[in-house]
Amino acid sequence: MKRLTGTVVRGLRTPIINKGDNLEDIVVDTLLKAADAEGFTIGNRDILAITESVVARAQGNYASIDAISKDIRAKFGDDTIGIVFPILSRNRFAVCLKGIAKGTRKIVLMLSYPSDEVGNHLFDDSLLDEKDINPWSDTLSEDEYRAHFGYYKHPFTGVDYVEYYKSTIEECGAQCQVIFSNNPLEILKYTRSVLVANIHARHRTKRILKQNGAEKVYGLDDILSAPVDGSGYNETYGLLGSNKATEDSVKLFPRDCQPLVDSIQQRIKDQTGKTIEVMIYGDGAFKDPVGSIWELADPVVSPAYTKGLAGKPNEVKLKYLADNQFGHLRGEELQKAIAEYIRNKPGDLVSSMISQGTTPRRLTDLIGTLCDLTSGSGDKGTPVIYIQGYFDDYSCDDRIQA
Repeated sequence: MKRLTGTVVRGLRTPIINKGDNLEDIVVDTLLKAADAEGFTIGNRDILAITESVVARAQGNYASIDAISKDIRAKFGDDTIGIVFPILSRNRFAVCLKGIAKGTRKIVLMLSYPSDEVGNHLFDDSLLDEKDINPWSDTLSEDEYRAHFGYYKHPFTGVDYVEYYKSTIEECGAQCQVIFSNNPLEILKYTRSVLVANIHARHRTKRILKQNGAEKVYGLDDILSAPVDGSGYNETYGLLGSNKATEDSVKLFPRDCQPLVDSIQQRIKDQTGKTIEVMIYGDGAFKDPVGSIWELADPVVSPAYTKGLAGKPNEVKLKYLADNQFGHLRGEELQKAIAEYIRNKPGDLVSSMISQGTTPRRLTDLIGTLCDLTSGSGDKGTPVIYIQGYFDDYSCDDRIQA
C-alpha cells in the first residue's frame, strides 16, 4: 500500500529531571520504552531532540544574583554602567538585571524603541507617525517618552517594562536613568562603561562602541563566562540563554552539550543497530503574528547536534514541478514523473528556480523550531521530541525508513 504519511513528530514524556540526574540514561530509556509502548520502530536518520532546559537542569547550571553582581563588580568596578538594548522579559532578563544592579551604584538603561530586538513592543509603533518621531535618529528621555506614549502595558504580560525595569534597579540599591534610542553611541554621552544586552546583534554593538571611544565593553555573554564562587557558567554564552529559576537565581544555557548528543547517538546504535541524529534545542525561530514577537531569545536554536544535522535542506518545490515541467500530466503519471525527478535532483539547488520558496534555513533551526512548538513552554511534560520521516520526500513510497 502506498505510504500516506510524511513526517511524524512525537513528544516523549520523561520523569521530572533534577540536578545530578543521569540525563543520558533517562533519554535513552525513555525512547526505547516509548517505541515499545507506542509500537513504532526506531530507524536510521530519525531525530531525537532534547530541550536545553533539562540539559542545564541535570548539569545544575544555575547561578545566583550574588554571583552575577560579583562578576559585574569585577569587570566594571564602581563605574556607572550603561546597559544597552536589553530585551523586555521577566523570564529572560529581569533576574539578571537584579544581579547587575546589585553590582553597581548607577545604571543608565538604554532601551531600543518601539520594540526590543525580539519584537516585544514598548508601545504601538503606529504612534511614531502620529507623534512625528523618527526612532533611527531621535533619542528620548524618560519624561519625553512618557509625554508621547504614556504608560503602555505589554499585551501579553500586562507589564509596563519601563517602570518594571527601573523599579527593579532601584530596589536593588542602584540609581537608574532611562533613555530611549536605537543608536548605541548615545550611551557614550552618559558613560564609557557599557554592558551590551542585545542577543543576535551583540557583536556589531560591541564593535561600534569600541571603535568610538568606549573604555569598558562587555556583553551578557561575558558575564558568568567562568564560574564565580562555584556558580554555574557558560564559557561561550555567559548569561545569554538564561531563564528565571527563582526570584534570586537563573538557570543558564547548558554547556558541554556535544559529548551528550554524540554519546546518546552511539548508545542507540549499540542497542538498536540504527544511526539516529541527536540534537539539543532551545527557542524556536518564528514570529508571532499577533504580538510581533520573534521567539528566539536564546543565542542559538541548537547548541549541539550530531553531524547528520549540519547543513540546509536541498528540496524542490512540488507545485512548481506540477505547474511547469509536468503541467501536461495528471494522476498517477504525474506522481511518477515528480517522484522520479526528485530521485535524480541535483545535489545543490541554490539559486535554482525549482527550489524557490523552499525555505533553505539551517536544518537545526528548522528542526529546533518544530521541536519547540511541539514541546511548548508550559506543562506538556515532553522535553524530548522524536521525529521520523523528516528526511524523506515524495519519492519515498514505503513506510518510514528503518
